[in-house]
Amino acid sequence: MARHLLLAFALLLFSSPAWAHGSGQHVLGTVTAIDDSHIEVKTQKGAMVSVKVTKQTRFKEKGNPASRELPVIGDRVVIEATKEAKTLTATEVNYSSAKKAAASAPHAPAAP
Repeated sequence: MARHLLLAFALLLFSSPAWAHGSGQHVLGTVTAIDDSHIEVKTQKGAMVSVKVTKQTRFKEKGNPASRELPVIGDRVVIEATKEAKTLTATEVNYSSAKKAAASAPHAPAAP
């Protein structure tokens, strides 16, 4: 009997993080198009995903979360979205500017 209670407790304990995640979806990749209503992302597997953007969507730039700028084509993104029917709607877009990443990359020394 004690084993059954212990097993039930363990299952409950380890399954609760899955419940906390809810119906959220993540989209990771590179921005290929963006406008006021949606973002198109090319995933690491090469798939194109369109995600709806609303006035409630929050944008956070890596290293500058107070930024008011939106991502641009070429930026890497991690989008947290909800799925209703077959539509993904972004709740939060975390992005890293491709321009800043290229500028801060170390350069190889010139050949003599």
